[in-house]
Amino acid sequence: MSDKAFLDTNVFVYSYDERDPVKQSIAGDLIRSYAVSGEATISFQVIQEFFNIVMFRIPARMPHNDAQQYLNTAFRPMHIVPSSLTLVSDAIRIQERYRLSWYDSLIVAAAQEAGCALLYSEDFQHGQQFGSVTVRDPFR
Repeated sequence: MSDKAFLDTNVFVYSYDERDPVKQSIAGDLIRSYAVSGEATISFQVIQEFFNIVMFRIPARMPHNDAQQYLNTAFRPMHIVPSSLTLVSDAIRIQERYRLSWYDSLIVAAAQEAGCALLYSEDFQHGQQFGSVTVRDPFR
């Protein structure tokens, strides 16, 4: 991997959720390859959304001890963009310009702040650009 990449929440959810084995495999491979390369970036929003979904919203809920292990093995090695007033200000600008949802605007702002070239997500249009950040849907 040669480009710093931001991994959106859905990538992590698919890595855990066994209902779609093809997406689970793709997500797991993507997470591993970027984590190994040191080019993986996330935000605290991604961590919070992930645990909300896998611990409370999907049928096969993640137990608390597995959540702690996932936090340490999957998220800890990644670069994490912290929440800040600057991030929120950038998200406001992005939301106005691109008319994205608020939470998608925060994801794009975090990817830009981290200097990521790629944003892996199925929540945006594949190939869409937000400044220097290009969206890639790994599941298409």
